[in-house]
Amino acid sequence: MNAVIPEPRTAAPATGQDPGPRIAGPWRVHPADPGLTGVAATVQALLEPHLGSRLLPLGTVQRPDVPTLTLALGDGADGSTAPIGVAPDGAARPVDESYRLTVEADGILCRAATPAGVFRAATTALQLLATSGDRVPRQELTDAPRHAWRGLLLDPARGYLTPDEVRQVIDLAALYKLNVLHLHLTDNEGWRLEIPGIPELTAPAPDGTPRAFYTTSDYRELQAYAAERFVTVVPEIDLPGHCATLREALPGLPDAPVPEWLAGRFPFVAPLDLTDRATQEAVAAILADVCRLTDGPFVHVGGDEAVGATDESFAHSVRELRALVRKSGKRPLGWQESSRAGVDPDDILQFWVDVPMMDLPDTADEIAARPELVAAGTTLEFVQALKSFFAPTDQDLARILDAGGRVLLSPQSHLYLDRAYAPEIVPAGREGDAARLGFPTYRPLGIEHTAAWDPASHGIPEDRVAGVEATVFAESVESLDDVTTLLLPRLASVAAAAWSGRAPDWTGHRARLAHHGRLWEQRGLAYLPSTEIPWVTGHEG
Repeated sequence: MNAVIPEPRTAAPATGQDPGPRIAGPWRVHPADPGLTGVAATVQALLEPHLGSRLLPLGTVQRPDVPTLTLALGDGADGSTAPIGVAPDGAARPVDESYRLTVEADGILCRAATPAGVFRAATTALQLLATSGDRVPRQELTDAPRHAWRGLLLDPARGYLTPDEVRQVIDLAALYKLNVLHLHLTDNEGWRLEIPGIPELTAPAPDGTPRAFYTTSDYRELQAYAAERFVTVVPEIDLPGHCATLREALPGLPDAPVPEWLAGRFPFVAPLDLTDRATQEAVAAILADVCRLTDGPFVHVGGDEAVGATDESFAHSVRELRALVRKSGKRPLGWQESSRAGVDPDDILQFWVDVPMMDLPDTADEIAARPELVAAGTTLEFVQALKSFFAPTDQDLARILDAGGRVLLSPQSHLYLDRAYAPEIVPAGREGDAARLGFPTYRPLGIEHTAAWDPASHGIPEDRVAGVEATVFAESVESLDDVTTLLLPRLASVAAAAWSGRAPDWTGHRARLAHHGRLWEQRGLAYLPSTEIPWVTGHEG
């Protein structure tokens, strides 16, 4: 059995008696077609953490004693199903990412009809090199994705990562065949993208402390780096709520009208009022710059958790945000709540929650039985207010579908990877990380729970599914190690479901996952070695 994740659609032993190529010796990467030179350079860079000095420079002449990873355009997989969903690069049709990979005695051949397919094959080859024993077993694999949009949300607004650290996450996403990086760039805790038209947003704090943010050059370079790995960057400017940093930079912007039932009950940052001329002009300048700086076709406008805005104010704001993005030639995305401003057939709404999914208690006794809620100081009054505020989410999915929109699946129940790990699956010595990381009121769960998610479980017609996207919000993180500890090993399970369109078989997935710890270690990525997984160490087969 190979340890490739997502599991390939077909896998068969190759004919012949010769063993597969040794992993321990030198290797070379060779583009068989001139159009794959750039792909070869990217694959070379991805392989370096695993092969090190054994990886010969690009252009090295073929030698009979050196196995070759060959990249070639030609016939890909004979996929029986076409990708469903939205092409994140804006193409009218999703790009063909199917591939065929053949391991022979003298190396690995990656073939596909497109450079994207060749690259997906190469990430499979990398996994084989990182997770096999002394040799890569001779075999032929074919594969193709089910979902065209396979994303990961990263939250530098709350947990800033340097550009180099973001690049490491892009590499990780690409290795598991994800093709969208959704950057949550703004929130109450931080504004992380330079906006040339409003420099106040990233100016030093009042005490002179510099703020961490991505310059326009950083942002363009991150997009170019992602594109080399066939990953599209989608920026999010989260409005009209989640706007404390915008209010700090531009003091005096009026509050949105407050619902009577909520006025004075709980502290929250007042959402923006986009009927106000100064507010509208500031937001228009921000979105114009973001759209201008963004290479991809999508800009996410947020629209979630606008606590403290009336329904009318919220709907007006969402319609204005969408119009501003479209005016700049981009397609707006929004969280599911923005469906309450109306939905057009070309709208994509990101589904993340309903009240049952929130797993909230009904009584004080039930709160007392949940240590994570007790530790967070949760009261019954607060829970009741949450249920009241989130009650409309129970109709959001139907509202999107009834109006002809499309759904990007990010259910909090399984795809929010900022969830604490269940104590019973945490190995000795890692209890501190497990207790510290994760959103404080989510019920801690294990790896098998995430792996059990089936994209079809929501009953959405396939032609209405835009794609699948995991999230890792960063309220609890302080470093890249924290981010990857929350992601790994769960991200591999989500990637498997996003690629194949179904939940992976737990028994087989668990056995494959057991080999990936050393892949992450070779890349210097922290992870949680859950006791659910029989981890393989060293060079065991």
